[in-house]
Amino acid sequence: MARAALLVLADGRFPAGGHAHSGGAEAAVKAGRITGAAGLEDFCRGRLHTAGLVAAALAAAAALGADAADLDAAADARTPSLALRTAARKLGRQLMRAARATWPSPELDALAAAFPKGAHQPVVLGLAARAAGLGPADAAYCAAYESVSGPATATVRLLSLDPFDASGVLARLAPELDRVADRAVAAARAALVEGVDTLPASSGPLLEISAEQHAAWPVRLFAS
Repeated sequence: MARAALLVLADGRFPAGGHAHSGGAEAAVKAGRITGAAGLEDFCRGRLHTAGLVAAALAAAAALGADAADLDAAADARTPSLALRTAARKLGRQLMRAARATWPSPELDALAAAFPKGAHQPVVLGLAARAAGLGPADAAYCAAYESVSGPATATVRLLSLDPFDASGVLARLAPELDRVADRAVAAARAALVEGVDTLPASSGPLLEISAEQHAAWPVRLFAS
């Protein structure tokens, strides 16, 4: 059952709202930093080891049962950009709706009541994984994979990139995704003892700056 639940949670068709977000790829395409598969791979690799690692560690910690309010505050502290914080909470709210309908849980209900405008998406993801009977590694893999699959899918639409090339990018990143997920789980386990302040805080300043610029565009294809 847990393995099937993981497939559901990681499926791009799960109605969690990610299809409306590019993970910074739209701004990178406009700036000329992504012009094809090679640029997409560089972008995704950078995102995986920064925002992806942070999200994976938060999700793993939530799946382990760390205090969700503390984790949400930690997510806020690790997201300087208001635009990215807003996007993370919108995604969290949408994921919460889908998760509560799929895997009813008192912990999800409590988090929804505490954050009516939405908690950060990785925190919700971790609790959703927990409600589905999944473990911290599962939550970390979902978060890490989302950090690169979203931009890859968006770039296919933005540049009419060959989907086979985008899939190739994700396949080449798979070994690094494994390492990031392992680091995230180890950090999450340590945080249960040492506190959430010890969770990874890797940053991508260009992602933050681009997100603020993107939010001010009068016309855009993606919400972030």
